[in-house]
Amino acid sequence: MSSIGIFGGSFNPIHKGHVALARQLLQRAQLDEVWFLVSPQNPLKPQSSLLDDNMRLEMARLALKDEPSLVASDYEFHLPRPSYTWNTLQHLSQDYPQHHFTLLIGADNWQLFGQWRNSREIIENYPIVIYPRDGYPIDEASLPPNVRLVNTRLYNMSSTLIRQLIADGRGVRRYLHPDVISYIESNHLYK
Repeated sequence: MSSIGIFGGSFNPIHKGHVALARQLLQRAQLDEVWFLVSPQNPLKPQSSLLDDNMRLEMARLALKDEPSLVASDYEFHLPRPSYTWNTLQHLSQDYPQHHFTLLIGADNWQLFGQWRNSREIIENYPIVIYPRDGYPIDEASLPPNVRLVNTRLYNMSSTLIRQLIADGRGVRRYLHPDVISYIESNHLYK
């Protein structure tokens, strides 16, 4: 049975921090693969700021093309919207009984986790691995048995910052895979 980490997000756009973090999670959480589930609609984010689903998926595929254990997935595109994590995990477990799924979330999301739909059911049925986020301390002693914190590097970059840099005509080479930059430029994105 393969162990798969589920790394959900809007990836608008996917950046080097996402990829480097997933590489670390792969090792520290002892996973066989990390699936980047490109979210078509996060219930907590305004829809208007999202780039087209398939464009975000294509950028994720480009950024991950040389990473055999990191997979860009459109799985949530085919589920009812908005995409709630509990529904996604349930569907994944039904469709891929040969896999064991672990939810990967940032410390910022863990602090809001009680507000997630079916948060208790997620904790009871799926392991959760939390990665650190600056400004969101986690008390490891207070974590439920199925939840653990792994110590990964902090990556000081965000998709919001990158979109702003592109809109301002500034360079983003240090943040994005070269093929993602080419895709953004050829499609005149984030201008």
